Amino acid sequence: MPTSRVTAARGAPAVTSHDLTPTEARNRLMLRARDIMDRSFGRGLDTPSLGARVGMSEAHFIRTFKEVFGETPHRYLQRRRVERAMYLLRETETSVTDVCLDVGFNSLGTFSRTFKEITGISPTAFRQRHQPVRAVPTCFAMAWARPSSFGEARLASPPYSGASAAPGGAAEAKEDDA
Repeated sequence: MPTSRVTAARGAPAVTSHDLTPTEARNRLMLRARDIMDRSFGRGLDTPSLGARVGMSEAHFIRTFKEVFGETPHRYLQRRRVERAMYLLRETETSVTDVCLDVGFNSLGTFSRTFKEITGISPTAFRQRHQPVRAVPTCFAMAWARPSSFGEARLASPPYSGASAAPGGAAEAKEDDA
């Protein structure tokens, strides 16, 4: 009786696809899709083909991926490409345009805009600020420089002007009138 088996570790019983709950099976499919994106982020990937690889329609794949990982497949792929670009900008002398093409972007403008949305600075400014750090283990340097999720770049100033001056100024004006 052929079954799909996962190799058991140290005498533990092997897990078959029949032993999984629907949620576990769904999560495995999403992990498979994410692994495909991690291995092939430099190539042209699209959500319909990724969905087909895990047996789902495009819309169902996008919804399920977002439910499992908290971001859409497109945003995950962009973040992975930017992470790889950050490494290349830090560790090589490759031009920004070549890095853009190497990590799977087709447009320098889209790459620069996406890079800035995720990291908060342009690719050129990133390269100038982040020279290779040789005194610490690579895993620490990579973890320190890795964006945690899409679009969390810190704003240099509040999104609106006069945020801190308004409450104090209003209180002082009331005291002067009394």
